[in-house]
Amino acid sequence: MLLTLNIRDFVIVDRLALEFQPGFTVLTGETGAGKSILIDALSLVLGERADAGVVRAGAERAEIEAEFDLGELPQLEAWLAENELSGDPGMCLMRRVVDAGGRSRAFVNGRSATLQQLREAGEFLVDIHGQHAHQSLLKTSAQRDLLDAYAGLGRQARETAAAWKEWQALRRARLEREKNAAAYAEELERLEWQEKELAALNFSIPEWEELQAEHGRLTHAASLMEGAQYGLETLSEADAACLAQVNGVIARLNNLVEHDAGLKEVLELLEPAEVQLREAAYGLRHYLQRLDLDPGRLSQCEQRLADVHDAARKYRASPEQLPDLLAEKQARLDQLRGAESGGGDAQREQAAQARYLDAAGRLSAARREAALELGEKVSATMQTLAMTGGRFEVALTAIASQEGATGSAHGLEEIEFLVGAHGGLQPKPLAKVASGGELSRISLAIQVIASKVSRVPTLIFDEVDVGIGGGVAEIVGQLLKQLGAERQVLCVTHLPQVAAQGNHHWQVSKSAAGGSVVSRIQVLDQVARIEEIARMLGGVDITETTRKHAAEMLGA
Repeated sequence: MLLTLNIRDFVIVDRLALEFQPGFTVLTGETGAGKSILIDALSLVLGERADAGVVRAGAERAEIEAEFDLGELPQLEAWLAENELSGDPGMCLMRRVVDAGGRSRAFVNGRSATLQQLREAGEFLVDIHGQHAHQSLLKTSAQRDLLDAYAGLGRQARETAAAWKEWQALRRARLEREKNAAAYAEELERLEWQEKELAALNFSIPEWEELQAEHGRLTHAASLMEGAQYGLETLSEADAACLAQVNGVIARLNNLVEHDAGLKEVLELLEPAEVQLREAAYGLRHYLQRLDLDPGRLSQCEQRLADVHDAARKYRASPEQLPDLLAEKQARLDQLRGAESGGGDAQREQAAQARYLDAAGRLSAARREAALELGEKVSATMQTLAMTGGRFEVALTAIASQEGATGSAHGLEEIEFLVGAHGGLQPKPLAKVASGGELSRISLAIQVIASKVSRVPTLIFDEVDVGIGGGVAEIVGQLLKQLGAERQVLCVTHLPQVAAQGNHHWQVSKSAAGGSVVSRIQVLDQVARIEEIARMLGGVDITETTRKHAAEMLGA
């Protein structure tokens, strides 16, 4: 249930803090006072898209915050926990901020949230019926959605749509395969010899790296040998080799160190140097023994390099990409060979079709049962709305098979609302037979009946009583009041007959403040309610007779 709504700098509202009660609350006021701003603000905090136009002129940002009691919504508490948006137990705080540049931010229980998350949470909390809801009911898609919502078939409808999507994807793949059989065969043949050619190359990245290193060594073998031999001679094999001279220096200094200990430090540096030079000479000698001058091996390396580069140029790739290219062609080959056989795909398509038909069949059975029930209840309500003898029916028409496909993503049937507004009239499509006034009454009857089975705790009706009046308006008010005994109901209305039925009455007014127009909402007591309903009854000049009539309506 909606507990509080705080609005700041939204359209023509500067600051507004509202506390809501259970039951049926009506909102009334002069035309243009901003009665629907409350609905617009609540829609925004429930995930509707926003732009900079919602920010009050001169303000930096608009802020809307709504607090809800989750006492009867364990499923929403589970959803909040799953999305890491939980707050205080049994409570949900939703907040929306829109700055003057149009940038929007959303929060649930103080945590940043997406608009999609606001909308998903809002579906548990509030159901808003706009004043043009009866127009959307002319669309078969809206009629289907309403029937499914009434019957609680949202999950089954989604499962059916998913099964249809899976089946159709496999079916399209089969049709595409059949259509392009010749092209597939040509591609298969080409890939087979390409795969054979690349596999015969027997190429790998480690081998490529080792081959490049070996080729570098073989190409420069003479230079490497010459350099190593020069180093070896200089270090140890020439007449004036370094090692011999260093050894001579060490020997002489060893004879002199007993006369001056200061030479000991120099000896400590020379002795390790002599060891390092000896190791270097040994390393060069070992390197020369291993150095390969085989011209035949160099020729083999160059041929292997040429083969790899030729293949890379042919496939417009770098040598390093050749292994991945081979894997891609093998994967595509496996796909084409499977498509060529077709057996596995055909079985998967048949299984997907069976799953769809099963899901759609169960959905159809539930829809037929719900359609009968909804038709009876709406027909009964129509009798109280000046449509005596009128009938309402929900027709389920099987979708004709097309190109081997049965049904659609929405099920096996099309759904259409039929109505006979008065006794003796054969029910016909709603869009063709209902006048504006009749359509609004039928729409209200449908919404009231559908809302009774909804689990959403807060229902909002935004001037859905347009086009009716007199005794029918009083019955509409009674219907909404009955609904208010089970749910929290808010209704923006211009009809005194509806307003008089409210458990609570709020008046919306507009005034000038600080050079700008602002909207205000006042909770009316009994005396103020009489004045407001009298205004709605009598217009500008309110007489005592009008006030008496208003008091009688409230007393009734």
